[in-house]
Amino acid sequence: MFSRLIVRTMEWALIAILGLMVILVFGNVVLRYGFNTGITFSEEVSRFLFVWMVFLGAVLMLRDNGHLGVHTLTKLLPLGGQKVCKFVSDVMTLGCCVLLSIGAWQVIGMNLNNIAPISGIPLGVVYIGCMVCSVGMGLLLLGSIWRLLTGRMSAQELCPDFDDAL
Repeated sequence: MFSRLIVRTMEWALIAILGLMVILVFGNVVLRYGFNTGITFSEEVSRFLFVWMVFLGAVLMLRDNGHLGVHTLTKLLPLGGQKVCKFVSDVMTLGCCVLLSIGAWQVIGMNLNNIAPISGIPLGVVYIGCMVCSVGMGLLLLGSIWRLLTGRMSAQELCPDFDDAL
């Protein structure tokens, strides 16, 4: 129940971010070409929103197993080989998430007092999106590893067949 609430919140946040970006950028284009003026903070804020949109979207795509993967080799392996490949892949990705979290924590700390020149937003707030992404993906990967080790992972999740979607 709680995870569903988090996912729905992230989905609605992505919708709001995209909508706000469209309004800011389109409004700025109309003002620049139609009235020779513009919204000064539009470009900066839309760039920050784009960063957050990418990071939140990456977490949701991992949840839906939608990231790009090449399963040509793993499809040919027996079930045990597929499980080993999935385990190694998840552990390596989890290691990258740990490194990303450490780096994000350092960057956030260095940039909380740096203020964006036009919008006045602390740059550390922008980099918090990286921390949210790495922690969210790390938790999903831990769940994936747990399901794999306890035998609760489905064959479709183990080695997805995207040919059916076409």
